[in-house]
Parts: sequence; C-alpha cells; structure tokens
Amino acid sequence: MKQRPAMARSAPPAVPPPPPGPPLGPLRLGQLAVGAAFWLTVAAHRYEGAAHFALFAAVLVWLLTLGLFGMSALGRWELVPWLGSRWLLANLAHDLLLGVGLCAAAAGIMGHKAGQKSYCNLPGYSQRCLYGAYLGAAVCGAVAACLYLFSGLYCLARRCRDQRDIV
Repeated sequence: MKQRPAMARSAPPAVPPPPPGPPLGPLRLGQLAVGAAFWLTVAAHRYEGAAHFALFAAVLVWLLTLGLFGMSALGRWELVPWLGSRWLLANLAHDLLLGVGLCAAAAGIMGHKAGQKSYCNLPGYSQRCLYGAYLGAAVCGAVAACLYLFSGLYCLARRCRDQRDIV
C-alpha cells in the first residue's frame, strides 16, 4: 500500500478589509492641505518654547496622514504588518487619538501664544508682530482637528455598522 505524503496545512487566506470608503478621500486631502498650512505657518515664523511641540505634533500627524492616504489610495494596506488586517481600526485610532488629540493640543498652544502676543496688534507698535502668524496657526490647527474628528466619527460609524452586520 502506497502512503500519500502528508500535505502541509496552510492558513486560510486573509480577507483584506474593505477600503476606507469614498468620503474618507476628500477628508484626507483636506487634512493634508490644512495640516500643511498649519505646520508651514508655525515653521515659517520664529517659534520658541511650547511651539516646538506644536510643530512636532503637526508634522508627525501630517506625515502619518500622508502615509495612510497613500496606502489607502494605492490599495496597499495589506502590506502593513499587523495593521493591514485592522486597517479601519488603524484609521480610527489615527484620526481620533493622534489627529484630534495632537492637533487640538497644538492649536491650543498656538492660540495661547497668540493671546500672549495680542499687544503687538496695536496700530502704533513698530516691532515685528507674530500675533497674526500664531493666530493663523491656531485656526489651521483647529480646522485640522475638526477634519480629523469628522473622519474619525465616519470610521467609527463604519466600524460599528460592519460589526453589526457580522453578528
């Protein structure tokens, strides 16, 4: 009697998650545009103290958003180890934890700095005034935080809907 060679068991192929969805694309583009305006506004002017953190936070979130957008647009999220199968959850965590948290903190820092420099907005002040730059950065940071909140809520609603469909 001939024995058949033992066949190696292979894991079932992982089903890639659905792409994040059409509304997320324009939101990501808006986040990239407003985020770039935010960190460029901070970086283009003299900054000191806590503004270093604001610049770090803005650039970090912007670069991570650029990576998420690129991977989603190319449909290559499954190439990311560990996060590929949890892509919607990764987008959700990025938007709500990093995006909203860091952008809101950075916007608060820049708003506080604008409040400290509000005296130089007077007509007779002759020195260089950073009030407008700090205020512009604070507004860009707040708008970016709102865009991250909207996309995070969209991902959360989509995740809840997908979980409900499974049960």
